Amino acid sequence: MHTTPALDRFLRGMEYPATRDDLLREAARDGLGSDDRAVLAQLPDQSFSAAWHIRYHLTRRALAEEFSPAASAALAAA
Repeated sequence: MHTTPALDRFLRGMEYPATRDDLLREAARDGLGSDDRAVLAQLPDQSFSAAWHIRYHLTRRALAEEFSPAASAALAAA
């Protein structure tokens, strides 16, 4: 998963530790786009220690979706 430049800037500027709710509240206050806020909303409800921790969870989720049986079936049908 590639984050947008706006999301990268936002994550670099956040104070950590931060919960998912903290991230969403600050993202709305900073005017982060709705697509980027939707990505943050998919994070698990926990505390994150740094921006890399968030990127790790986002990448892990993207890989799980990419290699899920439904995704494999869709690729095979294409």
